[in-house]
Amino acid sequence: MSGFFGVVSKTKCVEDVFYGTDYHSHLGTKRAGMVFDVPGKGFRRSIHSLENAYFRNSFESNLPDFDGNVGMGVISDTDPQPLIINSHLGMFSIVTVCRLNNIVELGKKFLAQKVHFMENFEGSINPTEIIANLICEKDDFVSGIENVYNNIKGSCSLLILINGSIIAARDKLGRTPIVIGKKEGAYAVASESCSFPNTGYGIDYFVGPGEIVHIKEDGYTQLRKPNKQMQLCSFLYVYFGYPNSSYEGINVEETRYRCGACLAKKDSLQADSCSGIPDSGVGHAYGYCSEKKIPYKRVYCKYTPTWPRSFMPQNQLHRDLVARMKLIPNKVFIEGEKMALLDDSIVRGTQLRDNTRDLRESGAGEIHMRIACPPLLFPCEFLNFSQSRTPLELIGRRVIGELEGDDTKYLEDYSNPDSPRYKKMVQVIAEKLGLDSLIYQRLDDLVKAIGLPKEKLCTHCWDGSSYS
Repeated sequence: MSGFFGVVSKTKCVEDVFYGTDYHSHLGTKRAGMVFDVPGKGFRRSIHSLENAYFRNSFESNLPDFDGNVGMGVISDTDPQPLIINSHLGMFSIVTVCRLNNIVELGKKFLAQKVHFMENFEGSINPTEIIANLICEKDDFVSGIENVYNNIKGSCSLLILINGSIIAARDKLGRTPIVIGKKEGAYAVASESCSFPNTGYGIDYFVGPGEIVHIKEDGYTQLRKPNKQMQLCSFLYVYFGYPNSSYEGINVEETRYRCGACLAKKDSLQADSCSGIPDSGVGHAYGYCSEKKIPYKRVYCKYTPTWPRSFMPQNQLHRDLVARMKLIPNKVFIEGEKMALLDDSIVRGTQLRDNTRDLRESGAGEIHMRIACPPLLFPCEFLNFSQSRTPLELIGRRVIGELEGDDTKYLEDYSNPDSPRYKKMVQVIAEKLGLDSLIYQRLDDLVKAIGLPKEKLCTHCWDGSSYS
């Protein structure tokens, strides 16, 4: 994932962009950048690595160099951004939240046309520069953005800063969100609405799938109507999204609360207590224990002063170490306890296996795992969080491979919670992770908890059903 934040204001907006971008730090861990249209000087930008630092620490020293009433920032899990482009459409800056599955083909196409690339990303073409080139193939920004929609395989939402204003365009199927905020004398546009309250903005409008909006200091106008089809990423509600963000008017934490309640309603377990694995498991756990009317106990305390997020380090062994070290078990709430433990998902199973071992060593009586979403059986093809993941990195697919001799067999059965194969897969996963029991959320219950029709949601990682 990645996230962006832009402001068009009647007064200086540097601090708003700085703090608003920082509120997207949960979405990206690799690089970040800011750009401003400085009066009399043109575009001024800065890009820093975040792999060994946090956003605020990296950019505080740049703030005196920035000025102006319009600017934008991005926190990226992929390429260095923003880019500044000089084209027949004029000078503009661009940030994207994108995944291009056909980036190699698009790169070859441009090179065959003798178009060169200035930016580099890990020895390859910068995907944001590909997007900029697709836009510049046309004679105006709307046609150029539609050219992006028509030629990429994957997803792309973007912001373009030009002539003291910002053009915002959401992915054609709305897989990633864009929301517009408003306060006196200024408009903001963001990936996450959690960036609004402390910067003074209120939610004003949710940009639709494929919609293009032009934002100026005195308001915004629609340049392209939204598409009827939408495939919003469901995992935003389950895991990625920050708790107090909203997408399509639906709050993330409230959805997680409903997810936990849905699990509790269909669970016959009579546990002594319930706990959530921090951070995203906590909201699901609150919903579960409230429905079950059992106490919530914080069996894990998260140590954040020195241990970063577990997916920040690029080395898997280091990620596993961080994941283990940042969660400190509290034996007082564990010893002899028959506990329901909630988490958002199981990906590889490595972290949960470590959690189970810690709890056993702390004297847990029984550990009953409840997962807020169905088993992950298909790598994501649309968001960069799982860009390099192969199916066999998913514990569900590995178990299918062990049971069938081929991890691609009977996937429809293994996605069906009422099938014997599904039940066997879950049983084997529970045994591998040392759990007394394991229950995953049913997909129909997850959809109900979110509150949007299934056809409006991307559920590809669970049932392989979504399309590009």
